[in-house]
Amino acid sequence: MQLYELLPDQWKEVMPNAEEILSSIVIPAPFIPDGKAIFSALELPIAKIKVCIVGQDPYPNSDDAMGLAFSIPSQRKKLPPTLRNIFKELESDVGVKSVSGDLSQWQNSGVLLLNRVLTTEPNISQGHKNIGWERFTEEIVRYLAERPIIFLLWGRSANELASLIPPRQVISGVHPSPLSAYRGFFGSRPFSEANKRLADLGISAIDWQL
Repeated sequence: MQLYELLPDQWKEVMPNAEEILSSIVIPAPFIPDGKAIFSALELPIAKIKVCIVGQDPYPNSDDAMGLAFSIPSQRKKLPPTLRNIFKELESDVGVKSVSGDLSQWQNSGVLLLNRVLTTEPNISQGHKNIGWERFTEEIVRYLAERPIIFLLWGRSANELASLIPPRQVISGVHPSPLSAYRGFFGSRPFSEANKRLADLGISAIDWQL
């Protein structure tokens, strides 16, 4: 599979080293999400990105992974525990009750849902850690950090990117998984804080409704 051919054209234009980086990534089979969904998050027009949420890697359940960090297909009714925790904080923070685990509406509102690693092996969390994706997503964040974008970095691997971003544009936090959510994710109010910082930049707020 030629990853570079699947990359949206807008990123080919702004990342001159994308082909070199992607050609160095060899994805072992089987993998999820499927090839057409690997770069789904990067289809959001760069000019429309107001917030970038960075997670870890795709859900290990092949029916859940869809190429958008933390999101699951609309037909999936059982929410992964991590997404349940995100929705608890979403309701507590801005009063939004979720009706679907599909976060595509956030993407439509200007939220880039980016995993640090874009593929994994089915049923194995972090199955493709250290095969090269980290360098690729680091370059994406390095480019976006030069724009007026607020970054929500959730988890250790996401927070490794903080040094690339102006401090006023970074909201760091623990991962919302059941293993860590009670160590600082709950009560962190990331959604309202992101909108506050957008306002400071003179940018309209994100509509967090789903």
